[in-house]
Amino acid sequence: MAEASFTPRVFSGIQPSGGLTLGNYLGALKRFADSQNSGVESIFCMVDMHAITVWQDPAALRHATRELTAGFIASGVDPARSILFNQSQVSAHAELAWIFNCVARMGWMKRMTQWKDKAGKNQENASLGLFAYPALMAADILAYHATHVPVGEDQKQHLELTRDIAIKFNNDFEVDFFPITEPVIEGAATRVMSLRDGSKKMSKSDPSDMSRINLTDDADTISKKIRKAKTDPEPLPSDAEGLEDRPEARNLVNIYAALNDQSVDQVMRDVGGQQFGTFKPALAELAVEKLAPISDEMARLMQDTAEIDRILSDGAGKAREIAAPILKKTKEIVGMVGA
Repeated sequence: MAEASFTPRVFSGIQPSGGLTLGNYLGALKRFADSQNSGVESIFCMVDMHAITVWQDPAALRHATRELTAGFIASGVDPARSILFNQSQVSAHAELAWIFNCVARMGWMKRMTQWKDKAGKNQENASLGLFAYPALMAADILAYHATHVPVGEDQKQHLELTRDIAIKFNNDFEVDFFPITEPVIEGAATRVMSLRDGSKKMSKSDPSDMSRINLTDDADTISKKIRKAKTDPEPLPSDAEGLEDRPEARNLVNIYAALNDQSVDQVMRDVGGQQFGTFKPALAELAVEKLAPISDEMARLMQDTAEIDRILSDGAGKAREIAAPILKKTKEIVGMVGA
């Protein structure tokens, strides 16, 4: 059997569960905007079907979906150059997910770290959707024959399962139909940590608002949070190795490097020997310069939710055009009549 050739295509998605942070920007949105310059077709999705694997207030979900879309656009993702839509508008995601539910194995799902973390000791009361989440994620990706997926470290295991599902489907039906998608994990701050505890990921669920920078924060709030970020008493080292065992220092340097499109080594050459009393004001100034315009643009976009809905609808139409023939062929391979 000749090896199939797949057109390079990027797919990624973010849950609209409210409260975009600096971590979302540096770990995802900024990278998505930058990827538009690669010439590779990019598809970005507000994964609202994933969001409802745990309870969501309907009005809050609608708001979060639109705010997330505004965050994409304000961060530089151009709906004219990339496909931008919300998952529930394209039924191929749900249809392909069911087929993949029948390909994936229970043991695979039980090994998923996020299932263990989110369900915890209350697995009997967790939703079936939460358990089957990785099969839906595989469908999100493979419905478009995506070859590359930008993901954070916390989603790498799910992408490995996507690869397992594609391999098993191809083997079961003796085809070379689905690509073995490659993860794209790169950048100085793909995992942004809490401003209050450098050992914990920056999270919108942290009870302390000072632990994170929200993309809706204004310039004064951004500056205040950076200046009050936890640090240690030692000066900054002159090389990246000196940041080991200094999680707060490493986090702030990573943020500076990512915002300024520099490597950590470049930053250390510039700031090595500085005290945080000098470095943090410089970081605050840079963060305000890069993030305040995003906050302002998000606020402007959210004044016209009808336009956001139009953008999502247009994007969903483009997504359906790509996914429909792939889903049709999948059904034919499986043996479904009238596919």
